[in-house]
Amino acid sequence: MKQVVQTSEANYTHKMTTQDLNGLRLYLITDRSLFDVGGKFLDAVEAALMGGVKAIQLREKDLSDYELVELGKKLRLLTSNYGARLFINSRADIAEQIGANGVHLTETSVHANEVKRNSPDLIVGVSTHSLEGAHLAETQGADYITFSPIYETPSKASYGPPQGLDSLRQVTQAVRLPVLALGGITLHRVPECLEQGAFGVALISDIWNSSHIKQHSFEYMQNFGGNTL
Repeated sequence: MKQVVQTSEANYTHKMTTQDLNGLRLYLITDRSLFDVGGKFLDAVEAALMGGVKAIQLREKDLSDYELVELGKKLRLLTSNYGARLFINSRADIAEQIGANGVHLTETSVHANEVKRNSPDLIVGVSTHSLEGAHLAETQGADYITFSPIYETPSKASYGPPQGLDSLRQVTQAVRLPVLALGGITLHRVPECLEQGAFGVALISDIWNSSHIKQHSFEYMQNFGGNTL
């Protein structure tokens, strides 16, 4: 399970093992704007969980704190029912409040080690967009990182042109953290990301836009040996 290790900043941080993070191999990020009403969104989340998804990140930047907490509670119940983990985008305080498993930070957020100082039980991920950013996230105590954008995708256009598979390979070879490939991920692209050393993939639209979310999630999971825990 969790192991206590010394770091350059503090000795209270923990380092997650690969086994601890195995469920993050398919990391699904929410976007409720893709659904007409809230009920359909929650149904879609449950369908993904039924298909084997074990990690959901709640990322809804337009919500008030109250709305985020209320939606987070609903997702926490769903993920708990399916043995999955819930991550909250950026807000460690809300993650703690609703009993989520982790928080996902940006490159400009508070350092991962600082989050762990205040919330030692949270798994902490960091978004990265360069080799330097990946190194920094590792130094600052991240448990895992996303690296993006790998492919062309409107949701990551603000981060510049696609990084490509060569850059993904450079990052996976340079850091010891699990690296999740993000940006333009589709089912047929998963194997080539894994071939570059990616621990798994993170995505939004390819599953949420599917007309058969449960089945599509199940097909994704086959890249990781099925319904991993």
